[in-house]
Amino acid sequence: MPRKSQKAKLILDQDKKAELQRIADSRRAPLREVQRANILLRYSEGASVTDIEKTVHVSRPSIYKWVDKALALGVEEGLKDKFHRPKEPVITEEAKAWVINLACSKPGEHGYAAEVWTRKALANHARKYGPDCLRKAAKATIQRILDAYPLRPHKMAYYLEKRDPEFDRKMEEILCVYKEVTLQNETGETPPVITVSVDEKPGVQAIRNIAPDIMPEPGKNSRVMRDYEYKRLGTLSILASLDLHDGHVIAQVHDRHRSAEFVSLLKEIDAYYPPAATIRVILDNHSAHISKETMKYLAGRPGRFFYVHTPTHGSWLNLVETLFGKMARTFLKHIRVNSKPELRQRILKGISEINDAPVVHRWKKFDPANASVM
Repeated sequence: MPRKSQKAKLILDQDKKAELQRIADSRRAPLREVQRANILLRYSEGASVTDIEKTVHVSRPSIYKWVDKALALGVEEGLKDKFHRPKEPVITEEAKAWVINLACSKPGEHGYAAEVWTRKALANHARKYGPDCLRKAAKATIQRILDAYPLRPHKMAYYLEKRDPEFDRKMEEILCVYKEVTLQNETGETPPVITVSVDEKPGVQAIRNIAPDIMPEPGKNSRVMRDYEYKRLGTLSILASLDLHDGHVIAQVHDRHRSAEFVSLLKEIDAYYPPAATIRVILDNHSAHISKETMKYLAGRPGRFFYVHTPTHGSWLNLVETLFGKMARTFLKHIRVNSKPELRQRILKGISEINDAPVVHRWKKFDPANASVM
């Protein structure tokens, strides 16, 4: 017959029992806390240490440890590990602050050629110039100090500074235009003001294969095989106008993008639309759009065009960018040609295919406040 324990009883009120039962039944609490809650619950119910050992599958010394702790300090302390530090840390808080301050500066400020720190460079600098407790600092030591904040000085991310003081006003104006166009399109009537989105896609590369592509063959090649070597033949620029009412695209392809090429696009737009209509052009602040040559042409067509400019560094607000994205995903993807004239012909053919099945591009922006699409 097992000997009766001489330890004091653990008396729990209903709230403590309910809390321990919740932890014991939990599937998310740490295993050690679930085991300790079971130990204390069963001990408070009068179960013997032997029975608890068989049920909870925890050693007798562990059971005694947590029961003693609960009896001495309370149930809360009986569930938690007490933080202890066998000895004072070697690296002081002041030394850690020195490392953090170093990581928040550039290597060039300390006489190094590198633009960003590496952990090895930080460790080397800390060993040479840091506090005495960092004389043996390794990369892993530096990494642990940085992880505590956290800092990653070896990584670089990019941001874009807002340089247009009227960015918000111009953005609101663009969005109001898109909203107006949407309402016009819903009526189905020809609007008195036709809105087009205009921009350029420069630097479209004409690339020629050195060796011919190998086409797929059943049981042999599942994909098109292409030789890694190629020859650059130059670049072309696409000037495009996207009609926001019916999705029609007017585009030209040129070797360069100057005022003359932009005026040429404006002339084609002018010839395409009814003479009585006013053409509202959404475009950025490229020099060709506001040059003397362009202004001279616009002055010769008074009342025919008027501009709505996107903010500086706000070309993403221009819907024609979605058209260029569509080109990049379709006929421009992986394109290889034998000459620049062939590339020009292929681009114009792709534009023609888009116009065979035009899609109305609409601005969509989720507004969390109103839970609606603008």
